[in-house]
Amino acid sequence: MNVYGIELKRSAALGAALLALAVGVTALYVAPARWSTGWVSLAMTSREYTILLWPLALAAGAWQGRREHRAQVGELFTSTPRPRSQRMMPVLAAMGGALAVAYVLVVAAGGASLLSPSHYFSPDFLVITAVGVLSLVAAACLGLGLGRLFPALATAPVLGVAGVLLVFFSAVTNPDWLAAVLSPMYGTGQFYGFQTIAGGVSAAVSIWMVALAVTGVVLLVAGNAKARAAAVLPALIGLGLATAVVPRDHDTLTAPVDPVARELVCTDDAPKVCVTRVNRNVLGALAPKAREGLAVLAKMPGAPTAVHENATAFTLDEYEQPRDDTVVTLTLRLDRDGGLAHPDVVIYDVVNGLGVRGDLKCPRNPAVERAAVSWLLGREPVSDQGLIPEVTFEEPSLNAEAVPLWRALRKLPEAEALARVVAVRDAIVNCQDTTGLLSRSAR
Repeated sequence: MNVYGIELKRSAALGAALLALAVGVTALYVAPARWSTGWVSLAMTSREYTILLWPLALAAGAWQGRREHRAQVGELFTSTPRPRSQRMMPVLAAMGGALAVAYVLVVAAGGASLLSPSHYFSPDFLVITAVGVLSLVAAACLGLGLGRLFPALATAPVLGVAGVLLVFFSAVTNPDWLAAVLSPMYGTGQFYGFQTIAGGVSAAVSIWMVALAVTGVVLLVAGNAKARAAAVLPALIGLGLATAVVPRDHDTLTAPVDPVARELVCTDDAPKVCVTRVNRNVLGALAPKAREGLAVLAKMPGAPTAVHENATAFTLDEYEQPRDDTVVTLTLRLDRDGGLAHPDVVIYDVVNGLGVRGDLKCPRNPAVERAAVSWLLGREPVSDQGLIPEVTFEEPSLNAEAVPLWRALRKLPEAEALARVVAVRDAIVNCQDTTGLLSRSAR
């Protein structure tokens, strides 16, 4: 242990670990909304930042790998009876261990804000994090070997730049299964909160990282040119094994779903409001606002009686879902802390569309629909751009067309105006054009 302690103090291991920790924690907290929904999102975001941490570990290893050349003690150590492999163990342990601990601390820094029991925890978090740790250890080992093989001053920075390019471009290469093997950040782009990384993908990239680590170790301890040439074999064998076990199925490779995280969790009382398990922490804030929206829709006969979070995995071609007109499907907006963003907009979101999910291929008149929605809400039509912060653009003519229609509705007797709004709702359900329905009496 004294040897390892000395190695930590005198080598670049501790400095590299502190730098990795600073970079990782800073990257996490620059955009906390990307992982604040839960543990798996945190693990995936941390893995995505291997585009920064993996090259850093590679460069740090390369810098350390040229230490004997820099100190000009290579011939001196060669003359000692102690095997080189034994002498290099403290170096490997210090560098790999320090960077592994740094990665764990990065994840822990994010996890400190997810300790509430309302945040969904999945074993996938442990697997995804473990692969991230392994990737940094592999980068450090490979860097040590390459630093010894090419002990030039420029090796470390060149490897750092090359590492960024390798991690990024291998993540977007085709075919997808090859990208899943080569890059530790593959599959970390998140499209929905209940997303995960398939176990087969984690197994494949783990094999590849272990192979790279073994190659680096062989390069570091090799005593002759033949041994150094043989160092490529572990990488080739590992690549072959990884490509043999990696899934080929597109849905498994691209944004797969954690079925438990996608399960709906609902309020105990009616009207039912349900969210996916991964977002159950917002159910308490969502329910009263969603019920206010249902109360507005209840003015119409046959109105929906429940609100469910939209749990569609659109990357898996789940656009076409069975329609249930008793349920309003709602897309949640979450803030940077994983809570419900813009609660007052929930009422509008529930009423918008008049409580039905019409077919997007059917004729739609957004000005008519907005006027009908505004009449139910009892307020003048407002541009979505001014109402919903996420909306950045809307044709000015849309609201300008909706306002006169809304004013005309307000001049009608309530029963007549409601009948026209119901006619618009029924037309959406039956895939009929809604144009003109607010301007004439409903049949």
